[in-house]
Amino acid sequence: MNITISPSGINGTIEAPPSKSLTQRAIAAGLLSEGTTVILNPTYCNDSLAAMAMAGELGASVHGEQDRIIIESRRKLSGPVTLNCNESGLALRMFSPVSAMITDSVTLTGKGSLMRRPVTMISQALSQLGVTVEATEGMLPLKLAGRLRAGRAFIDGSAGSQLLTGLLMALPLADGESRLDVANLTSKPYIGLTLMLLEEFGVKIENDSFRTFIIPGNQSYRAHEYTVEGDWSGAAFLLVAGATAGRVTVDGLNPHSMQADRAILEALDNAGAALVTGPCGITSSLSGLQSFTFDATDSPDLFPPLAALAACCEGTSRIRGVARLRHKESDRAEAISGVLEAMKISVQISGDEMLITGGRVQGAVVSSHNDHRIAMMAAVMAVGATGPVTVNGAEAVAKSYPGFYDGIASLGARIY
Repeated sequence: MNITISPSGINGTIEAPPSKSLTQRAIAAGLLSEGTTVILNPTYCNDSLAAMAMAGELGASVHGEQDRIIIESRRKLSGPVTLNCNESGLALRMFSPVSAMITDSVTLTGKGSLMRRPVTMISQALSQLGVTVEATEGMLPLKLAGRLRAGRAFIDGSAGSQLLTGLLMALPLADGESRLDVANLTSKPYIGLTLMLLEEFGVKIENDSFRTFIIPGNQSYRAHEYTVEGDWSGAAFLLVAGATAGRVTVDGLNPHSMQADRAILEALDNAGAALVTGPCGITSSLSGLQSFTFDATDSPDLFPPLAALAACCEGTSRIRGVARLRHKESDRAEAISGVLEAMKISVQISGDEMLITGGRVQGAVVSSHNDHRIAMMAAVMAVGATGPVTVNGAEAVAKSYPGFYDGIASLGARIY
């Protein structure tokens, strides 16, 4: 699907989409609970739909209604089971240990860019905890044999935190205490998010400065009603649009959230955006924007909205954390650079930094690279551009924010 966005500016109030990260974690927690879990305010993006289907394959009854997901867990299953992660990296890395706790024979597969993402980190971790792992030249499909056992494992966290999330969710159900020693952990806020959710489901884990995790075994998840908070990842694009092309108020965000992408407020403030935090929402308005420096190592999903922001700032902005972008839905560093260059914005990659010199954003035809965040970045830049912007592969937004185009259209963006 291709869409074209004409220069329009935007103004208005919009509800933040529900958090994809928390919806997926809550689905896994519901699967691991005993009884009925009700997830309120979920997002039915493609990644959440994949997680729902995987929970169903692992023995749960999963029923989606307009404003809730109802999960009746059984957790008694014997393999073999095949799980399709679609294109969700979180689903792959989280459900690998979770599925190995539930059944003794699992094959995980996917589609698109996920089939090109390395799974070596999963193999190395699970093999330390009793699971035999077979991969295809370090890629999917991934075959797991044997159940996850309590024990001690050493985890390299330099590539991300999603696998650690899965281990933290699965090991409380093991027969004994486990210990995870983690080195070079990136995206620590996401682990804080996982620990917060586990506590709400009655699971206890000892955390020593995100380096060592002691996980008592024989615990039980407490099935209950869980409400998903607003998504800072999706809201970041809306707030940047307000700062660069008008005025936007985003309702439904928790200003004290542990989501990593809440750091967009810091970047906007550093750039000189006009920000107001009210009782019901956060407002971002157009103002004189200056170049900024930001470290996105722990929040790599912010790179695309940060790039859109930097394109409209006077001077050269520096965004650190490029190494975290290589194995996303696209090579996101190259995809961001390609969109910026097509819109006549100067960009340079130097080591782990992306340097973006702001200017007048020009109309262009760009590709989403089948990456939801690149599609949203291009759309946000388009509303303040000098000419129409056509986004090829615009449907990619369904991975995380299916209502994105309707949302920005309600704010005044002209889309056809």
